[in-house]
Amino acid sequence: MNYERVKLNSENSSSIIRNSEFNAVDPQRILARCLSDQEWMFKSLRKAVEIESPSNSPHAVNRMVKFVAREVGRAGGTTKTWSRSGAGMAVLGEFWRGQGGAKPVLILGHTDTVWEMGTLARMRFRLQQGRAYGPGALDMKSGIVCALQALRALRALEIRPRRPARLFLNSDEEIGSHAYADLIRAEAKRACACLVLEPAAQGGALKTARKGVGEFRIVARGRSAHAGIDPASGVNAIIELAHQIVRIEKFSRNRRGITLNVGVIQGGTRSNVVPERASVSVDVRIPRLRDGEAVERRIFGLKATQPGARLEVGGGINRPPMERRMAIDLFRRARELGLKLGLELEEASTGGGSDGNFTAALGVPTLDGLGGVGDGAHALNEHVIVSSLPHRAALLATLLATI
Repeated sequence: MNYERVKLNSENSSSIIRNSEFNAVDPQRILARCLSDQEWMFKSLRKAVEIESPSNSPHAVNRMVKFVAREVGRAGGTTKTWSRSGAGMAVLGEFWRGQGGAKPVLILGHTDTVWEMGTLARMRFRLQQGRAYGPGALDMKSGIVCALQALRALRALEIRPRRPARLFLNSDEEIGSHAYADLIRAEAKRACACLVLEPAAQGGALKTARKGVGEFRIVARGRSAHAGIDPASGVNAIIELAHQIVRIEKFSRNRRGITLNVGVIQGGTRSNVVPERASVSVDVRIPRLRDGEAVERRIFGLKATQPGARLEVGGGINRPPMERRMAIDLFRRARELGLKLGLELEEASTGGGSDGNFTAALGVPTLDGLGGVGDGAHALNEHVIVSSLPHRAALLATLLATI
């Protein structure tokens, strides 16, 4: 497993939110400010959705980055960008720098979407029955707009948090965060807490646990032969792979939340040729760090079953799990703040990963699902409930003001 584990330090605990500061903040005043900016939030959401930003189109993602950088500047922040080959730029917005050396709060999100260029032509931004539809409207243009509004509101109300805030937006989260995972980890190591802008779970719940994610590729190599004239001289790679798939399926522990899914199989050339090569891709989901170590040990320990066959195994766990213990203190305080904003917040876990998995695995308290409320992420009915946006922005702003 190629990620590191860091022990919690004394600051990365429930003490990051102090009661005296919590009580001094008026969440209703912050909410009122966000509600007064509803038109700005809606217009900004529309602009963001209409900037198509698929992960595999760096030029398109960079247009979204420029939109964010402009709004960060208008909210009183400064920006920095990074470029990596094959990916769009990552952007960092910095607010309230020089706060006596205090560790910053990291606000984490991504500018890329799963939707290809041209999707907007058949999936136009539209408002219908209080829901805003469009590619990326929920995941996660709504979260970016909520973060920008939270920062705008604090500035407008002249509320200066005791800690700096750093808004880091990755540009390849939807395809694994390979380009900027190192920067995410670097930002996490300097932070006291991480607030993740991924969409809320069903009903607006915050996400306190996420499974870790892995991908493995197993290649079976045999020996080709004529299937009619001399089949015995061949070694069938597809048959070898079939034996391995049966083994792999037995590694799942569904009751413990450990799942392995054989998702893609390739092999063979013609029906009258004994195939010399076959491959399979396997998706892995794990709820705990130690589960990943056990799964990797089993998969890399696979052995060929046929004489003359051999296996090549690659891949691994690429996102560690976000364990609930890293979120629970932040969630409890968010729930308290939510009640003052008229929100009854619940917690949820999910099988999908986010960049918050990286921060939690480093021992940084991490709360996820602070973005918009809606449904249909990655689906044609993707939408966000517009009336939820001011409340989510107010919740994020109040957390920033009390950490």
